[in-house]
Amino acid sequence: MDHGSFPGVRPRRLRTTPAMRRMVAETRLDPAELILPAFVREGVSEPVPIASMPGVVQHTLDTLRKAAAEAVAAGVGGIMLFGVPEDAKKDAVGTPGTDPDGILQVALRDVRAEVGDDLVIMSDLCLDEHTDHGHCGVLDAQGRVDNDATLERYAQMARAQADAGAHTVGPSGMMDGQVRVIREALDGAGHQDVSILAYTAKYSSAFYGPFRQAVGSSLQGGRKTYQQDPANAREALRELSLDVAEGADMVMVKPALPYLDILCQIADASQVPVAAYQISGEYAMVEAAANGWIERDRAIMETLTSVRRAGADMILTYWATEVAGWLRGGR
Repeated sequence: MDHGSFPGVRPRRLRTTPAMRRMVAETRLDPAELILPAFVREGVSEPVPIASMPGVVQHTLDTLRKAAAEAVAAGVGGIMLFGVPEDAKKDAVGTPGTDPDGILQVALRDVRAEVGDDLVIMSDLCLDEHTDHGHCGVLDAQGRVDNDATLERYAQMARAQADAGAHTVGPSGMMDGQVRVIREALDGAGHQDVSILAYTAKYSSAFYGPFRQAVGSSLQGGRKTYQQDPANAREALRELSLDVAEGADMVMVKPALPYLDILCQIADASQVPVAAYQISGEYAMVEAAANGWIERDRAIMETLTSVRRAGADMILTYWATEVAGWLRGGR
């Protein structure tokens, strides 16, 4: 039987035991590479479970602080905060997103007070959670997202989030020029040390459904006029070039698993760290199938390893704290 050009070659020798497989593994996960996305909801006294994301909740301020402390204890690298304001406070320009007393800004102050610099505290910089129409920007008279008017709001949001204690802001609206405007706003307000994690390749995906439930989105229609077309790859590299030139400190591909080819291309071309967001639909599919159809824990690790193998330096995942515990326990 032919085992290759030399009959003594047997690759299976390096697969014989768990210790051997660990020693020769080409791709490794570390808790510090994981970022926990977390939702905080205004006006609730108990965490609110998200039906489409088993195990994930809309936090109260108190439970959010606890989740942040648990993430630190597990060795998680960062936390990305999403605010869910009361519906009555939403308006056409997303006022809660810039109000110093808006839920996201309050949460940032609370988490910063709880964990200080032991966790990289990130904030979602987008209007969709805060507007009554659910779009990521300000609308014009025809109901279209007005790019430049939206940039003015993003600059205000960046200053508000940095003032509240964010180490990193994450502009996710896919507006042209957003990184430049946010960098200028931060620097002009004395926040030169606040970094920008740019959502560089954010695709118009069917996998966002559970997230929209998680943030109580008011969206009617879609976001295809500003999020990327799933059919396009070269466009992502153009966005990468623009974001880095405008001052992005890190870049992101979102979603993760359906876009591993894009992630690989971005990682190969990028001169800054690359993140990937394992989004709500990816999470929900694994949890839903873990009813006996698939092995949940193995599937989680396999998906995360594939994202890391494709080139991600960091992964946003709702399993961050759980998986960090596994990794520290030697699983």
